[in-house]
Amino acid sequence: MNKFKELVIGDLKAKLPVVQGGMGIGISLSGLSSAVANQGGIGVIGTAGIGLFETDAYSNYFEANIRALKNEIRKAREKTQGILGVNIMVALSNFADVVKTSIEEKIDIIFSGAGLPLNLPEFLQGSKHTKLVPIVSSGRAASIIMRKWIDKYKYVPDAIVVEGPKAGGHLGFKPDQLDDPNYSLDHILTDVLHTVTPVSEKYAKKIPVIAGGGIYTGSDIRKFIEMGASGVQMGTRFVTTEECDAAEGFKKAYVNAREEDISIIKSPVGLPGRVIRNQFVEQIELGERIPYKCPYHCIVTCDYKNSPYCIALALINAQKGNLNNGFAFAGTNAYQADRIIKVEDLISELTSEYNNS
Repeated sequence: MNKFKELVIGDLKAKLPVVQGGMGIGISLSGLSSAVANQGGIGVIGTAGIGLFETDAYSNYFEANIRALKNEIRKAREKTQGILGVNIMVALSNFADVVKTSIEEKIDIIFSGAGLPLNLPEFLQGSKHTKLVPIVSSGRAASIIMRKWIDKYKYVPDAIVVEGPKAGGHLGFKPDQLDDPNYSLDHILTDVLHTVTPVSEKYAKKIPVIAGGGIYTGSDIRKFIEMGASGVQMGTRFVTTEECDAAEGFKKAYVNAREEDISIIKSPVGLPGRVIRNQFVEQIELGERIPYKCPYHCIVTCDYKNSPYCIALALINAQKGNLNNGFAFAGTNAYQADRIIKVEDLISELTSEYNNS
């Protein structure tokens, strides 16, 4: 019988080589992350917009975010002894504070993408507990980060996530690259492995490469591990679990989605985003403006003065199940979801699919 091989990141050992994608605006908080960690995977809290659920989110956005982040990390810790991470977008306007707080709270791993986290090691300030894992979409990006971290901080990344164009949410690719075979996960995983291997050998430090973006089944996991990945990152498949922190209506958008409903939009933050089409998406594509005031410039790259709608508000509405006033981010394979199940049962399914592929 085939068994999963452990994913080892420094002194952390995950029995299940699966990193649960850190989905922001309240999709993966303490509920989902602790459930995944309890099954032997790496549970990840999405930090983007984490403070939007606080009562003072509009008047005191930055403090609300830090307070909410501390609460979620502590709540997750109460529920699990497993491995917990946070996902922190470089593009967050309060990136530095979110990183510092996560390290102070002794989070096990920081995953960081949506930009190059070139200065991430400087926040450790001698802390040996938290592992640093950049998220990249090319060998070139991996090379730039490794060179900078090693030259400036004498720090070799603890692992690297390579995320392909089939992921959900904001994508680190141009629209014309999304269906180009040269930018497929298979292609860029090989590229990143070739870039990482000599660095790993030179500094005698294992740098596991974790593949993500469109991975949905146990046979997908097997495929990328056989290609050389040490583990995989999965977000979309965890949305339709009972423990996912989103409202039932959000999860049902996945269950009810058809393949043709998964589409790409242009986000106000300047990146393509993959969503489940609905009436709200059609409204913004027709050029309708949804009036709003931007109380906080939460993403550095957001063109909030000219945007027809606020993406943070659209995503928080969706998280609460109000899909008339928002939309769900989702990966390419979201339409395959047909029911909502427990995380434990999902892991059993993935294990069975892996063993039978």
